[in-house]
Amino acid sequence: MTPLAALVERLRPDDLPPLPGRWAVGTGGRAFAIAALAARQDRPVLVVTPGEREAEELTEDLELFCDEVLLLPAWETLPFEHVSPNAQTMAMRAQARHRLAEGRPGLVVVAPVRGVVQKVSPSGVEPIRFERGAEIDLSELTQRLASFGYHRSDRVESRGEFAVRGGIVDVFPAQADVPVRIDFWGDEVEDLREFAVASQRSADQVDSVDVYPARELRPEGEIAERAARLVETEPWAADTFERIATGQTFSGMESWIPWLVADRTLLDEVDHALVVLVDPSRARDRARELMKEEQELAAALAPTWGERAPAAGEHPLLFGDLAPKGLVLEMPAVPTGPGDPVLELRGFDAVAGDPDSVASGLSRLISRDMAVVVAMDGEPAAQRVSRVLGEHGLAIATGTEYAGEAVVLSAGIHHGFVAPGAGVAVLGEQEIAGRRRSHRRAGRRRRVERQDYGDLTEGDYVVHHQHGIGRFEGLVTRTMAGVEREYLVIAYQGEDRLYVPTDQLAAVRKYTGGETPRVSRMGGKDWSEQRNRVRKAVAAVAEQVVDLHRRRARAKGFAFPADTPWQRELEESFPYEETPDQLTAISEVKGDMESDGVMDRLVFGDVGFGKTEVAIRAAFKAVQAGKQVAVLCPTTLLAQQHHQTFAERMAPYPVRVEVLSRFLTPRQQKEVVDGLADGTVDVVIGTHRLLSEDVQFHDLGLLVIDEEQRFGVNAKDALKRLRLGVDVLTLTATPIPRTLEMALTGIREVSHIRTPPEDRHPILTYVGPWDEQAVSAAIRRELLREGQVFYVHNRVQSIDRAVARLKQLVPDARYAVAHGQMSEGQLEQVMLDFWSGEYDVLVATTIIESGLDLPQVNTLIVERADLLGLAQLYQLRGRVGRSSQRAYAYLFHPAERSLTEEAHRRLEAIGEATELGSGFRLALRDLEIRGAGSILGEVQSGHIAAVGFDLYTELVAEAVAELEGREHETAAPPEVRIDLPVDAQLPNSYVADQSVRLEAYRRLAAATTAGDIDDVIAEWTDRFGPLPSPALALIDIARIRVEAIRIGLREIVSLRNEIRLSPVDLSASQEVRLERLVPRAVLRAAEGTLFIPAPDPLVEGLLGFLRTMWPSPSEPAESS
Repeated sequence: MTPLAALVERLRPDDLPPLPGRWAVGTGGRAFAIAALAARQDRPVLVVTPGEREAEELTEDLELFCDEVLLLPAWETLPFEHVSPNAQTMAMRAQARHRLAEGRPGLVVVAPVRGVVQKVSPSGVEPIRFERGAEIDLSELTQRLASFGYHRSDRVESRGEFAVRGGIVDVFPAQADVPVRIDFWGDEVEDLREFAVASQRSADQVDSVDVYPARELRPEGEIAERAARLVETEPWAADTFERIATGQTFSGMESWIPWLVADRTLLDEVDHALVVLVDPSRARDRARELMKEEQELAAALAPTWGERAPAAGEHPLLFGDLAPKGLVLEMPAVPTGPGDPVLELRGFDAVAGDPDSVASGLSRLISRDMAVVVAMDGEPAAQRVSRVLGEHGLAIATGTEYAGEAVVLSAGIHHGFVAPGAGVAVLGEQEIAGRRRSHRRAGRRRRVERQDYGDLTEGDYVVHHQHGIGRFEGLVTRTMAGVEREYLVIAYQGEDRLYVPTDQLAAVRKYTGGETPRVSRMGGKDWSEQRNRVRKAVAAVAEQVVDLHRRRARAKGFAFPADTPWQRELEESFPYEETPDQLTAISEVKGDMESDGVMDRLVFGDVGFGKTEVAIRAAFKAVQAGKQVAVLCPTTLLAQQHHQTFAERMAPYPVRVEVLSRFLTPRQQKEVVDGLADGTVDVVIGTHRLLSEDVQFHDLGLLVIDEEQRFGVNAKDALKRLRLGVDVLTLTATPIPRTLEMALTGIREVSHIRTPPEDRHPILTYVGPWDEQAVSAAIRRELLREGQVFYVHNRVQSIDRAVARLKQLVPDARYAVAHGQMSEGQLEQVMLDFWSGEYDVLVATTIIESGLDLPQVNTLIVERADLLGLAQLYQLRGRVGRSSQRAYAYLFHPAERSLTEEAHRRLEAIGEATELGSGFRLALRDLEIRGAGSILGEVQSGHIAAVGFDLYTELVAEAVAELEGREHETAAPPEVRIDLPVDAQLPNSYVADQSVRLEAYRRLAAATTAGDIDDVIAEWTDRFGPLPSPALALIDIARIRVEAIRIGLREIVSLRNEIRLSPVDLSASQEVRLERLVPRAVLRAAEGTLFIPAPDPLVEGLLGFLRTMWPSPSEPAESS
């Protein structure tokens, strides 16, 4: 649906400029003007913008006016960098090039200069198209997908992956938002469905799907021939060219495009299209800058390329000149001469944010017969504006498109405009409310679930609750007594091996807690003695936990009321789709607040995973109940940023949000402190200043602590005074060992957010000795893509010398300095200037560590990473990579100094933990490296390493339950031994990959109800196809296990022609029923054992016996 397509007709053909030519159009009216042009062309339109952010914003605005708009992005990687661009970027480029080549009228493609002047590969851009009923050879398909750069995996989770299971093909098109499951009947496409990454379950049917190449350079045809020639002529890179010539693909091969392709850019492919050059002088300057910066980067790197490599200036360039061919329309913001046609645009004559003024301004526009559209970000904002305008005498309804009447849309526009000549006014949040949140279209986020077995590889350590720590050796199939089953093999000391049936996987879990634990002796006493030692040690912890629980139960907190309509409105104005675990965290926090106990909840979540939104919703809920909220931040900069975020989100409501930090003058500070005392300030965000003696609250209801580990002992003592009887919410990405253990042992309630934002990429991390050339290249690369750099030098005394050294390396960059000893005015100004793009490199101390959200900063350089803690390094690295651009972190240590063992392990850990969401795992590693400390006086981290985190946590929970006089509930289902002569397994031919098979077995082993088993059957059928007979037998065994758990049986074993069940304790009426059902049964009541003749068929007969002998409460028992 195109909401504003009807408005395009209002710009008459006479209003459009002659082609080729020039048309002066201000920023606000460009989307409208380009849409009108495209609607009247018999060819596609390519729009070229100077910058990448301009291209993205213009694309989103054009989507309101045009049916088909595509973005052709630039690579997020840079010249001479042996890293491949993102698969999505390459597929989006292929899609845009393919659609342009088709020449369809009405198509608009928007591209930044950098994306347009880059050389293009001759590799084809046509997609693989799947349609229901189409014939596709399956073996050829897998080869084509692989040649397209798609990675074959067993479980499709990311763009550019595919999986083949029999006649089912899962593929995640690299340019798409959701993966697709293709069901083949022979070679015919029988069914096409989207499916969910998290559950791997199918969803909506689709008619067709296009899969575009995820690799821009493919080593075939003329590229392979050119590479073969280069082997001879460029011996310095002969190995690389040899790989390309022989058809190999590898990461970073795209960086060799300048050598392998002709001087041809996108502009050479689109001479049949209309090219619109936005801000032509800026665009041409940008193209020249790119060529100059690439040459300078080459000069800096040339000495590292080895002997016989070309000297600087003698290598082919990636970027070419901006010289469009064919039909070109230049679109400057203002006319460049008296003869230039101009699209007349005016400002909106109203005071933004003033409802009376805005209503009057809109009324004047409507009275002139103008088409008026108010485009707000999201449904809640649209509803609110419609309601407020109504209250001020102007009735404008909300709607989904313009249909002849003024309307309020729930789709925002970046740049609003008033075009009097065309009689059109489209006004966005900036013009109506005077502000615009940093906004992206709400995207799907992918769920990263905890994989208990999916990441288990041979050689990993595991813990079996009965036999202790062993080494996982894989899955094996064994035939015992003529029955074939699959077992998980665990190696113990000596030559001992334990074969664990796949239906007992709940007894085994992956070991975490030490780097190389001591392997237990199977059947020996050492494991039970070790468990008992730890059990005694955790008794002290348990006593503390119980004491805390009792004190919490006695302390009466404030029970906040249920959500108000305003609360729901605020939550609906969140511009992203919440992730499942984010919603869980919000629900848990609200549950704590609505109870009359005192909340003490910890929210773990990586940087950018949505912790702040949890805090905003909790804070608003507290304010709704008339309570005050304090948000405590470790740094002044973070306090400023949180203040801006909270104030923006709560701006439409009567909530006073203030900041209290040293950035305020004494007079301003006094005003805030007075407001806290008399209750006129609802939310205060501050640094340690909040903990001063003069700060008194009128009625504090919620304390939010961001990055608790940054506060020292004195601050924590002051916090205790502040938090008496007050709900406390703590946010952290990298909990310190003490905080982590408090969470693991249940001293504090925990919510864990594991889901990364959509389009976020892992940060490429380099750890090594200081290297001037690497620093120079890193800064120059970032300049090439108009990005910015954080450079961390953690000594104020020598920070100016560091800047001077950098200026020698990269003279063209613009440098700024930030450190904690600067005055508040200086620091604030530097950060504002850096945020607005006045500087390229910010040389700073670790003051930038916490919470700063600057999406355009995508390179981090840390000079002395060996002196920083693991949590600090992780926090610093989290300052970059907060957009869809590829980010880089360079963590250096002095080349001439040897590292301490601890520093070496820290840098090794941060270098390995590059995937998204690894903060929690790093915190566990930090606990290994540093130990937990004497958290509660008695416990040493050695105890955790001895048994692993999971078991340690369970032992604490058991001890707590024992002290509190209640039974401990374990998360794992009870263990039931079932030994029946049945071939029950998942055959390799059905599920080929071991890790996927393990995960499937785990899902079935965790099932405790008939509904759970039905769910597993549906999932397996959907993912792997119809179940073969051994898999059906496995399901039947699981059904028997579910019945056994319900009844309380722990053993069902086949002995020759009998089945032994235990423990069995029958009432008199049940004994009568047994006599009637199985006359030949033998009950040994003293031993609690029942023997029955083996039924025929075995599994169905046994299942029927269990259900009839012990009917579930929902089924009527047979009369005995």
